[in-house]
Amino acid sequence: MLSPIDAKAIGRVGEGNDALAAAAVAAAQAGFLPWAAAALDMRAGVLERAGDLLEARRGRLIALLQAEGGKTLDDAMAEVREAVDFCRYYALEARRTLAPLALPGPTGEANELRYRGRGVFACISPWNFPLSIFLGQVSAALVAGNTVVAKPAEQTPLIAAEVVRALHQAGVPASALHLLPGDGKVGAALVADRLVAGVAFTGSTEVARAINRALAAKEAPIVPLIAETGGINPMIVDATALPEQVTDDVVTSAFRSAGQRCSALRLLCVQEDVAEPIVEMIAGAARELKLGDPREPSTHVGPVIDAEAKDKLDRWIADHERKNRVRFRWDWFNSLPARGTYVPPAIIMLERAADLREEVFGPILHVVRWRSRELDALLDEIAANGYGLTLGVHSRIDATVDHVVARLAHGNVYVNRSMIGAVVGTQPFGGVGLSGTGPKAGGPNYLRRFATEQVATINTAAAGGNASLLAGEESAVEQS
Repeated sequence: MLSPIDAKAIGRVGEGNDALAAAAVAAAQAGFLPWAAAALDMRAGVLERAGDLLEARRGRLIALLQAEGGKTLDDAMAEVREAVDFCRYYALEARRTLAPLALPGPTGEANELRYRGRGVFACISPWNFPLSIFLGQVSAALVAGNTVVAKPAEQTPLIAAEVVRALHQAGVPASALHLLPGDGKVGAALVADRLVAGVAFTGSTEVARAINRALAAKEAPIVPLIAETGGINPMIVDATALPEQVTDDVVTSAFRSAGQRCSALRLLCVQEDVAEPIVEMIAGAARELKLGDPREPSTHVGPVIDAEAKDKLDRWIADHERKNRVRFRWDWFNSLPARGTYVPPAIIMLERAADLREEVFGPILHVVRWRSRELDALLDEIAANGYGLTLGVHSRIDATVDHVVARLAHGNVYVNRSMIGAVVGTQPFGGVGLSGTGPKAGGPNYLRRFATEQVATINTAAAGGNASLLAGEESAVEQS
């Protein structure tokens, strides 16, 4: 494993193959019944202990997130907090939402809704949040009573291994949780296995489509796909917005984490009347960012994840430079590290919102202008791209905000603030359309998607009478 910071070796990993994938699923299937039979409170307690262990190992996790993921100190600390939040939130929600529920019925009969694990879940996670998303998927599947085969992104297996060690130490049996590093072929082998009872996936829309097709093609039970995918995330700014606030929120949303967040701002749509000064202010603020080694506390923008990502982003910028569309590019090239996968922030001007047809996963902001009478046309173009992950609105007119939000069905909407940094339990995260299936991670509906429902109906009068009525009669006699 090579670090994106300086291309130095940071560890070694043995990757899986088709045979290992089949063996991991079979082992997880063998461990399913004992884990599913464990008390719900016990499984929730395991997650709480895991959260405590991760919190105690914060320093090691931050170091790994920086070395393997290229994260700045702020981003690494925030991700550790989010991972711990997932553990504690899902433990709390499991006790609340997965506990047996008594249902109404006639006298002499008891009806109860119960939640059961589905079986083996394949959890396939991305490199941009290699700790929190990896742990969020795995912890949700486990607490719902499933066993898990977890395949982390091939760029970040060291962090995943650290998380699995913590979960095992917290009480998850080795038979219930299996780590399987590898590339996309390993993930495909997991998805195709007929014993897999569900898939949790975060990544590109293209891969999510492939997973969906593979699941549909199996001669096996129909199983859920819980997917969170990409987005062409717009921010709409009208002439009433505060320029300084817009600038701060745009720079944060577009360039923090080197633009490598699912929620990152990709398309800034500014009303023409105020576009020029706002874009100039954003370019000025971006020029002051420090790009470099993310282990330095003063660094704002670290490297992108690997050479393949850097090459793709560099080609994207070069192509728009040939079209004379690059308005700004961070130009302190002489101060860039000699090694590592760094892409300086850039601003690209487009004619229309429809010109951006794909997610560009890096520190590149695309800008379009719109006239006040053309707001609805702009909204139609944004809706037409089919993505619906995050949406930003900057306006001091409530009617405008309401109109935009009503027209666009994006999963997470942020008004007069930045578009990143969703908080577990407060801002459940996930999109619609090409951006995901739902339910939202870190929200009250997430865990039940990992479970099946069972209703038990019991004739309580079969023992010779209605025990509850008899108990009530006895109590009445005692009181009299």
